[in-house]
Amino acid sequence: MKRTVYAWLLLGLMSFVFLPWHMTRDGFTSFQWLNDGSPSSGLFMVLEASNWWLIPTGLAFVASLLVQFFVAAPVARAKITLAIAVMGLFATVLQGLVIVVNGPRAFTGLLSGEIVQAGQQSMGIGAAVCLISLLFAFSVSLSQSGKGQGDAFVTSTIALIISLVAVFVFFPVMHILIRAFEVDGSLSLIGFFPRFFSSEIWGLNCLIGAGSCGPAINSLILATMTGAGTTALGLSFALIFTRTDFKAKKLLRILTVLPIITPPFVIGLALILLFGRTGAVTEFFAEMFGMEKTRWLYGFWGVYFAQMLSFTPIAFLVLIGVVQGVSPSVEEASQTLDADRWQTFRYVSLPLMRPGIANAFLLGFIESIADFGNPLVLGGNFSVLSTDIFFAIVGAVASPTKAAVLAVALLTLTLSAFMLQRMWLGKKSYATITGKADSGQNAGLNPVLRFICYATALPWAALTLVVYSMIIFGSFVKLWGYNHSFTLDHYIRAFGFDFSRWRFTGVAWDSYFTTLSIATIAAPLTAIIGLATAYLLVRQKFWGKEAFEFSTMLSFAVPGTVIGVSYIMAFNFAPIELTGTSIILIIVFVFRNMPVGVRGGIAAMSQLDKSLDEASITLGANSFTTVRRVILPLMGPAIMAALTYSFVRAITAVSAVIFLVSARHNMATSFIVGRVENGEFGIAIAYSAVLIITMLTAILILQGLIGVRRLRRTDRVQPSA
Repeated sequence: MKRTVYAWLLLGLMSFVFLPWHMTRDGFTSFQWLNDGSPSSGLFMVLEASNWWLIPTGLAFVASLLVQFFVAAPVARAKITLAIAVMGLFATVLQGLVIVVNGPRAFTGLLSGEIVQAGQQSMGIGAAVCLISLLFAFSVSLSQSGKGQGDAFVTSTIALIISLVAVFVFFPVMHILIRAFEVDGSLSLIGFFPRFFSSEIWGLNCLIGAGSCGPAINSLILATMTGAGTTALGLSFALIFTRTDFKAKKLLRILTVLPIITPPFVIGLALILLFGRTGAVTEFFAEMFGMEKTRWLYGFWGVYFAQMLSFTPIAFLVLIGVVQGVSPSVEEASQTLDADRWQTFRYVSLPLMRPGIANAFLLGFIESIADFGNPLVLGGNFSVLSTDIFFAIVGAVASPTKAAVLAVALLTLTLSAFMLQRMWLGKKSYATITGKADSGQNAGLNPVLRFICYATALPWAALTLVVYSMIIFGSFVKLWGYNHSFTLDHYIRAFGFDFSRWRFTGVAWDSYFTTLSIATIAAPLTAIIGLATAYLLVRQKFWGKEAFEFSTMLSFAVPGTVIGVSYIMAFNFAPIELTGTSIILIIVFVFRNMPVGVRGGIAAMSQLDKSLDEASITLGANSFTTVRRVILPLMGPAIMAALTYSFVRAITAVSAVIFLVSARHNMATSFIVGRVENGEFGIAIAYSAVLIITMLTAILILQGLIGVRRLRRTDRVQPSA
């Protein structure tokens, strides 16, 4: 490990000497900074520009390298390096926050004079590499000093993820949440509570028939019902896939992923054209049965209906791996003791699925409470926290303080759901996958349970098929809902190609290629960070683990509108200036979608017995090799869920990116929303259809690359009847 520390320190020193410390005008990869003639590297700025505040960073690398050569005792060397790295990190971060253009971002009043007034530009590649090098020198030295069981991989992973979450979750979110405590330009805890507990937010009038409830109560009721409903439907689909001989499983699998690969407003629009006051289904029932046309779709039931369609696939992606992971040996043991199939499922299989069920409910709850698209399209007079936050930010009378108070209310509901989930799971063991051979077959479903699964899942699948048939149909007609004559004009205008000149002529190509490239980069990063976090939470013990687990859910719980605005407030100025770049889009996707990888990984890893890790380590493998050779091959469903969800969310996200896109980096969803605002529904629907086909193809490719997890010699199930 001495060589590892030495390598990181040498890399940091070289970056301090040669790489530009601040952001460059044309970007680092243009290499224009080599010919600018302006102060560039940290060392050059210290010597030529008298930026004395960078001296501690350079000295940290020099001093740490000298320690590696002149201190022989390993533990003493590690402790000294650890202390120097901490001081170097602290000094670098402090000068970045205090000495910036337009005034300090934190610690106001710490320094004064011309230095603070002049400030410095945003940190660049040189500063980033120096900070990363100091971080890993710190984490590896920490393991050398005896912490983290002496495992450098574990300590480095913990340090990296905590740092990333702190910078890209807490730092931006705190910029907007702190507004909740502002009263007349100053912070006041006393002024916060009356606004937070206001009846406008927590009103209960709807429960006593005296009007409507507040947005927090509406969000709570909607999220609870959506979480329960999507979990039940997801479990039904998972049981059909794993415990029955249903013939059309491949078609059903496609239908289960369709809703999550759709731009948010499209499902709402399809439901309006089917079930709205003048919708096709409404017109049919009015003519055939004389039923009165109503606006039932606009309000609670319409939003609930759309969320059930949209979020059931998330529960399914989490639950299918958990259902597959239940060992057939315990089910066979139950049946050997004279239990029938229902008793086996009720008292053996279902309790072992509790981690997956709890995580699926939590994801459904958070997805519902942070959903923006469906309530915006179908909400009507039914107000929820996410839309109220949006209108508080961009409404006629903008009120960032009100938006911040509503965001705190939303986080309160999310934290409560998280704590209830932890209490329900308790500290029981749910491991069923061990290193022992297991060639049994999973028990089939008893007839009643099989009928319940079919009766709940198949109508949902049929309705999904109808909705998406309407979407495809709408892309080939002149004006959906009015003029149904066939046309290809929408596709030609959006995705036209001039074969004579081999040139893309469609108006949608630019945003299409930008979206695919950003999603392709963000998806694997999301999966890696999410599953690494799950590994730490399930397999490792460290101080502050519960707070760390909740922090990973924070960005997922905050509505995308709040995330977008908070990222602008945090990263539009020094020391980290990212707005207008593709990097900020990648970052917001990674940390907004990371919790799906975390929850899916926790659910799947809870079933892997720790004896697998212990056996690998006993045979001489380190933690990194154990993860790569033992755990990851058994995590196929969780990897698939993380990759799939992060990829499609990077393509279909609206609320977060609508504040972050630029003319140079325009995303597909912002392009579609712009077309909808201009009344060009045909192009919007055609673009949505192309995105659906693109994402479905990508999912099938991912499924082929990852493969099917083999837990036992045969994955066949017993006949259901």
